[in-house]
Amino acid sequence: MTQAYILTLSCPDKLGLVHAVSGFLLEHGGNIEEAAQYNDHATGLFFMRVRFACDAHDQAGLRSRLTAFAEPHRMHWSLHAASEPMKTVIMVSREGHCLNDLLFRWKSGLLPVHICAIVSNHRDFYQLAASYNVPFHHIPVTKDNKPQAEARQYEIIEQEGAELVVLARYMQVLSDDLCRKLEGRAINIHHSFLPSFKGAKPYYQAHDRGVKLIGATAHYVTADLDEGPIIEQDVARADHTDTVEDLTARGRDTESQVLARAVKWHTEHRVLLNGHKTVIFK
Repeated sequence: MTQAYILTLSCPDKLGLVHAVSGFLLEHGGNIEEAAQYNDHATGLFFMRVRFACDAHDQAGLRSRLTAFAEPHRMHWSLHAASEPMKTVIMVSREGHCLNDLLFRWKSGLLPVHICAIVSNHRDFYQLAASYNVPFHHIPVTKDNKPQAEARQYEIIEQEGAELVVLARYMQVLSDDLCRKLEGRAINIHHSFLPSFKGAKPYYQAHDRGVKLIGATAHYVTADLDEGPIIEQDVARADHTDTVEDLTARGRDTESQVLARAVKWHTEHRVLLNGHKTVIFK
């Protein structure tokens, strides 16, 4: 049976890179099914995503050949089997709209993930997790036990072999150490009022200021709080007739949709890091 793969790569831009990649795949029996590339003139970098079918080599064989091919081009690359769902751990606190949305999309076949575990600093969603047969881990976090709590969280992530961690409204700041350990494989979602309306009840603050736009931002987690490379954003209109409850409901819907798109693009290997920015091949 022919296996489909997704190859993503970045390297310094130069003439003939598309030809070189397509020629490599042809030489090794690969049939290109989808391809996209981007040249960033500001940084001089070239980015490419290719989905191809190949039955001439297995994944290990392709990786070995890609290593030799990529070296003279100074390529950073990754290769994934297209049919393999990405093992994912979700972290959540007491707002469950994003968690519920991701679980439903997963079970509906709309996200190429396998949700291995849910980690929370509260017990609120253990029944929701049980309804989807997902292990639920309650790990309370206080200022006194945070290092131990994060060690346990990371142990679960590693035990599950998670390639992705989603902070689905997890309302604890991760330590710099855990952020480094999860670099490039942790996605956070938050309302887009930051940095204007920090702290608790941001929609109350926004309503009090009479905002006309509300929105959400999904980004990779870094040690710089809420400043990681942005994957997706969206907004919704507001006006003077909206109550705090209206703004909150609309904001939660936007957060759920933005996070779902970010997770989908990441798990389909459509997001490539470009310094503090991202390249997304939709």
